Amino acid sequence: MRRFLLVLTVACLLVPAALPSGATAGGYHASVMKLPAGVRELMRASSWRPGCPVGLEDLRLIKLNYRGFDGEVHPGKLVVHRWYADEIARVFRKLFRADFPIRRMELVDRYGADDMRSMKADNTSAFNCRYRNGVCCTWSMHAYGKAIDVNPVENPYVGSWGVSPPNGERYVDRSTRRRGMIFKKDRVWWAFHAIGWEWGGTWTNSKDYQHFSSNDR
Repeated sequence: MRRFLLVLTVACLLVPAALPSGATAGGYHASVMKLPAGVRELMRASSWRPGCPVGLEDLRLIKLNYRGFDGEVHPGKLVVHRWYADEIARVFRKLFRADFPIRRMELVDRYGADDMRSMKADNTSAFNCRYRNGVCCTWSMHAYGKAIDVNPVENPYVGSWGVSPPNGERYVDRSTRRRGMIFKKDRVWWAFHAIGWEWGGTWTNSKDYQHFSSNDR
């Protein structure tokens, strides 16, 4: 009996303690992988189609965790070009460690690849095979998996035509810093700047505060 109890005690010590839902032992966690079959099928019916400027084999799925506005740790997903997948995973590690809050991070396919629906939901997303500003026929950098929109409501796209998404209008005034907003030379800006990505918040004729891309477009 005593031997049984000893074996049971050792076994309990070897089994990792249960973690809270969405958390990991080391805090931040990210994994980069080729697109699983299920994700490919989902994207073929939504965010990707034949004729897109990048093939599915050149895209990677990043599974990571992020800090929400509720202070809790949540699981998120991004699809990006394979060239930048590891670097983007490191970018979001810096944001996690800086306690930068993200509202949600789901594949744009959850919103039928409708960019406006995704933005209104304050969804941080990357790949979406679409034209720039939805107008044919110049591809957006999102169509290459080389752009990411972060917290679109807190960081709207602002131009002479209006505000996108419209529920981001209360964040057009950048004179007051509020949680989830991005500013030049803050921790979010520096994290993307470190991998050579540019920020739409510095554009001249319009301001795309949510937008980071590999070539400033």
